[in-house]
Amino acid sequence: MQDEASTSDQQPGVGVLMYVAARALEVRAYDAVVAAGASDITPAQARLMAQIDPHGTRVVTLAARARTTKQSATSLVDQLERTGYVERVPDPHDGRAKLVRLTPRARAVGDVADAAVADALAEWREHLGPTRMRGLEETMRLLRQITDPWA
Repeated sequence: MQDEASTSDQQPGVGVLMYVAARALEVRAYDAVVAAGASDITPAQARLMAQIDPHGTRVVTLAARARTTKQSATSLVDQLERTGYVERVPDPHDGRAKLVRLTPRARAVGDVADAAVADALAEWREHLGPTRMRGLEETMRLLRQITDPWA
């Protein structure tokens, strides 16, 4: 059994470290969006919006990507639709289905979020140096091949 002193000296594992870094990017993006005036978006709504493909995505796919129920995803989409961030359009491949698509308002918010993430990544590059940053990017792309079912 480890004593309290040795336990506090342990570093978090790589999974926690990746989560912390990803969460930092998410917070920077969300804070920038709110600062730009989109204070009517919740973090959960922003996370869902980030999962919408350029030509639209079905709610069931959004739910799977967000690891939530279809009902929860539908509720978030309903909220976003009421505030003008998304619209439901017919799926051209299945007349019975609908796609959730970002509106121009949402794309403008996305541009703000993307700029905040780019600023954060520039800070990371400055901190890590260009070689380590390239290595990090390459490593994450390689991991995506085995971790991202939507890649």
